[in-house]
Amino acid sequence: MVAMQAVPMNSLKNGDDNMKDLSVFETGKPNDAFAKYFIGQSYLNMLSTEQVGIANVTFEPKCRNNWHIHHADKGGGQILLVTAGEGWYQEWGKPARRLKAGDVVNIPANVKHWHGATTNSYFQHLAVEVPGENCQNEWCEPVTDEEYNKLEG
Repeated sequence: MVAMQAVPMNSLKNGDDNMKDLSVFETGKPNDAFAKYFIGQSYLNMLSTEQVGIANVTFEPKCRNNWHIHHADKGGGQILLVTAGEGWYQEWGKPARRLKAGDVVNIPANVKHWHGATTNSYFQHLAVEVPGENCQNEWCEPVTDEEYNKLEG
C-alpha cells in the first residue's frame, strides 16, 4: 500500500468506493454515537475491544473533535497512529502539530487536546486506548472555526 499524502476534499464522498482506499483499515460507519463531540462528519470502525481498545477513526475534510481529556489515576492516555491523509493535533496552550501518514502521537493521561482533518484532506488514524486505572473521557468545548481557521494560514 502507498500512503496517501493528502486526499482532495471533493475526491472522496461517503459511500464512494475510493473511500475504502484511504488505508488498509475499513473506514467504518458514520460516528453517530459521538457526533455531538465533533464538528463535521467522522466515521468509526472498532478494530479491537479486547486487550486494548483500538479504533480506526476517519475525519472528512474540516472535521475535528472537541477538546477532550483522557483522565486516569495511573497509566491511561491515548496513542494516535496516523494511517492516511493530513490532520492536526493540539494540546491546550501549545501550538498545533500538522500530522501525515506515518506520524505517531503519544497523548499522556490528563492532557486536554483535540485532533482532526485539515481543510482539504481526509484524515484517518488508529486511536489506541492506553490501559490505566480509573480511566474516563471528559468531552469539553468545541474547537471554534476561528481557532481552527488560524491553523490553515
